[in-house]
Formats: sequence, structure tokens, C-alpha cells
Amino acid sequence: MVLTAKVAPDQLPLPWLRPARQKRAQKRAQKRAKRRGPKPRAHGRVAHRARPAHKGRHPVHVTLRARHGLPSFRQQLVHALVLRVLRDQRKRAYGSTFQIVHFSIQSNHLHMVVEAEDGPTKSLTTSSTKNALRAGVSGFVIAFAKRLNALLHRKGKVWDDRYHRRDLASPLEVKSTLRYVLNNQRKHGHVTIGRGSFDYYSSAQHFDGWSEPLFAYFAEPEPWTETSPRTWLLGGGWRRHGLISPAEVPGARSVRG
Repeated sequence: MVLTAKVAPDQLPLPWLRPARQKRAQKRAQKRAKRRGPKPRAHGRVAHRARPAHKGRHPVHVTLRARHGLPSFRQQLVHALVLRVLRDQRKRAYGSTFQIVHFSIQSNHLHMVVEAEDGPTKSLTTSSTKNALRAGVSGFVIAFAKRLNALLHRKGKVWDDRYHRRDLASPLEVKSTLRYVLNNQRKHGHVTIGRGSFDYYSSAQHFDGWSEPLFAYFAEPEPWTETSPRTWLLGGGWRRHGLISPAEVPGARSVRG
């Protein structure tokens, strides 16, 4: 049996046509392909295009999605791992120019609200410079992956794709994102009982913008010093739109997960 491979329309050899007609046929095929538009990307993939320049006055919503087949992140060992990575990041070269202020751990992805200066940060070990936002997120991604692999006694990739980034330029965007991140477990159907209940696998109990008191506080598996926001938007500018209820269920948004 002879196997033949399919060829795209604009690459089909047309030996039965004269060169001029063959060229016109190829152009028509190219126009049809252009009208159809680009091929759809896989669900949830982040386009590999240059990211816009970051402005230090804007907080950033970062989403990281895990590869298929890993155990759920919503367990105490992974929670402790996240807190250790956050603690150790303060000792890095970018510790003074980048910080993760809030986070939420879901079964197969993480949400983070971060702040970073818009200038480059120089590594203590090399003469190269990196953007503070890129250096900070990359540092977290690599450190988490290495430690999770060690915890699971496995090798290979942990993250399914490059991180999703959304810069928050207005008080309303910041409030919507805080509600989305800190109450994200409700979006995914996790049930908590009682007024003032919150997601243990997040920084919710360190957040001071709730509209009602939280009913209890839990001892975390690793000590993590609260991080004070540095930007006006995250530090209090969002409050002009009102406080956030821990019972709110985030709606659909143009972010991943």
C-alpha cells in the first residue's frame, strides 16, 4: 500500500496546467485561505507574540495553567510549596522590583496579582538585564516547577503554556480582578458554608478589602509575611468602587480560568 500525504492548497503541484494558469490557480487558493482566516488555536493557548511594555503603576493579573495529568494543586503540600516560593522570592535580585501581592490556587491553575517596576532589573550574578515583571514571573514559574517535580519524584514540564498576562489600568479593573482571583473557587463550584467564609488556598485571609469580616482564620502550612501593595491602584484606588463581598461569585471574564 502506498501512503500519500495531504498538501496545502497553495502548495499543490498542478502539472496539467500551463505555468501561467498554475500561478493563477495558486493565487486563488491563497485568497480562499486568507478569507477563511488563521487556523484556530488550541483552547486556552496564549498567542506567542511580543508582550506590550509594562507600566509600573499598573498591577498585573497573571494566570499559570498546569499540564494535564498532574494531581490537583488544591492540597496542603502544594499550598506550602507556593508559600515557600513566595517567601524565597524576596531574596532574589528582583525582590525589590517585583512582588506577588495576592494569589489563588485552583486544581490545575494559579492566579496571581503582581506588581513590578517598569524598568529593567540587573542580576547579581550576571551583567545582563531583564524586565522586572518577566524576571519575577519567570523566577516563580521555574522555582515552583522544580520543587513540585521534586515533591512528586518526576521529571518534565509542569506548565502547559506560557503565562497569561493582563495589565490592570483602572480602579474598576483592579476591583474586578481582586474579586475574580480571591473568590475564584466559587466560580469553579467549590462550596463554602457560612457568612464570611473564604478560600483557604489563597491569600484571602490577608486581604483587608472585604465588605464583612471573615468568620475564621486558619494557620497556614508555611509562614508568609503579608505583602503591602506599592501601587496606588492596588493599594486603595480600587476602593472607590466599593468593597468586595466574600460571597460574590465571579462572572465570566476574558481571562483564562
